[in-house]
Amino acid sequence: MSFHEISVAVRAENRASYAFRTIAMDAVHLAYSFGALDSQTGRMLTGVMTAVHLFASLRAVLGTTAVAQIAQTVSTNAAAAATWILNSALAMKIALLTLGVGLIATSAAYMSWLASTTRDAASAQAEYNTELAKAPSPRSIRRIGEEEYYRRGVEY
Repeated sequence: MSFHEISVAVRAENRASYAFRTIAMDAVHLAYSFGALDSQTGRMLTGVMTAVHLFASLRAVLGTTAVAQIAQTVSTNAAAAATWILNSALAMKIALLTLGVGLIATSAAYMSWLASTTRDAASAQAEYNTELAKAPSPRSIRRIGEEEYYRRGVEY
């Protein structure tokens, strides 16, 4: 039940209460005018009508207060649930952002390490190739009589 419905219920109760009170007071005044009631009895009935009206209004206010309290409890629970969902979504967002930043940092560190080791391997290969070029070729060293074998088509 919304607060608008609560206020409509209070207004409907109050309007009906005032209408009944007005009708009752008119009936008392009419009876007093015709002489059916004396002054003392008319005042007593007016007091009783006022008390009935007061208790009816009090009952309506208490009922409306109870409904308003229930509506407030429901809205508080809904707000608490929404806050919990928002906090969990925020925590998930922070976790994913932290994971993403960590992944990027880890990837950058790995790429740096890979570039460094590739550079070291390339320089080591270049040094090896330089030293290999300085060394005599294994085919430039011939054994005695090897050329004779080649001429005959024999290889070892």
